Amino acid sequence: MDQEAVSANIGKTMASMRGPIRRGGARRAEDGSYREELAAQHAAEVEREKKTVRVNEFITVSELAQILKTPAVQIVGFAFKNLGLMVTINQRLDFDQIELIAGEFGFQAVKEEEYAADLKTTPMADDTAEQLEPRPPVVTIMGHLDNGKTSLLDYIRNSNVVAGQSGGITQHIGAYHVDLPGGKSITFLDTPGHEAFTAMRARGAQVTDIVVLVVAADDQVMPQTIEAISHAKNAGVPIIVAINKIDLPGANPMKVKQDLLQHGVVLEEFGGTVLSSEVSAKKGTNIDSLLDQILLQAEILDLRANPNRSAQGAVVEAQLDPGKGPVATVLVSNGTLHVGDDFICGMYSGRVRALLDERGRNVKDAGPAIPVQILGIGGVPMELYNLVVVDVAIE
Repeated sequence: MDQEAVSANIGKTMASMRGPIRRGGARRAEDGSYREELAAQHAAEVEREKKTVRVNEFITVSELAQILKTPAVQIVGFAFKNLGLMVTINQRLDFDQIELIAGEFGFQAVKEEEYAADLKTTPMADDTAEQLEPRPPVVTIMGHLDNGKTSLLDYIRNSNVVAGQSGGITQHIGAYHVDLPGGKSITFLDTPGHEAFTAMRARGAQVTDIVVLVVAADDQVMPQTIEAISHAKNAGVPIIVAINKIDLPGANPMKVKQDLLQHGVVLEEFGGTVLSSEVSAKKGTNIDSLLDQILLQAEILDLRANPNRSAQGAVVEAQLDPGKGPVATVLVSNGTLHVGDDFICGMYSGRVRALLDERGRNVKDAGPAIPVQILGIGGVPMELYNLVVVDVAIE
């Protein structure tokens, strides 16, 4: 045999034997670097998680301060200096504002769905036309600051609720039921602001049927008025315009009507469908006409609900009372709420120990569109959470 051929074959064999060894060594080196890369990625993920805050939209400044572990004063100062927002610790923020504030303090905000009980396992049957009965309209009064929203609500409440009855309203419950002649009634929501109206829509708690837009007759259409118009249109809620302060010397209702026309609010006298009244909340001028227009709009909407079923509703406001514990004001949207009913509200549950009206008097039940205070809830829920009465099976 040729010695050179033998040597060449031996060399090829040795080369093939050494090859896998080198490749195995490369793989081992690659495995080592891969583990280091995984460890680095894990460390980066842990660090990123430390700087990530998961929030719900429309949380308050106070709640955001607790999440960021930052004094609320610093958040209020940053919002004023950098964002131009005059906020208080109890004011709600939308997610864009939360994201900007969190970024300033070194955090990344992630929007998450609100925690609530899963009620899909207990579906509710749809109401038939025969089961539905007329219910009162729920009205939210909106408008610019100092245009007379509070004065208008106070006049309606005092003249229609307190008149002829002993005692007055002893507590603020955020919603008021007004009885009118002819067996008619209206529920007014004392909304804490436009943010609450936006939060209501975002959470699917459509509790408002009609928006009364209050505009001062001696002023022009202001930014908050434009914002209220936008909220009402986006929610698909009809608007009734109350041109207030017509008793003042500088009142010019026609100018207000023309300004509203520029923002897409076409009143009936201009060929549109929006009702309007020129009122004075201070003197009570034309307030009855405004209430008649609300009832007329309610008839057009044909508002109905089934009072003979388990109650559903939305929390208008809630607080921790020193003597009563957690107390929530609930506006019933369907069904009838009774004392002793078991319910779920957001992350809390409870049993109705007592129902109180706006005078603090005990009532046995509350039907559709009736606001009541509930005692017996397990904690203080956020406003506009849905409340659902559930059947508790006893084994």
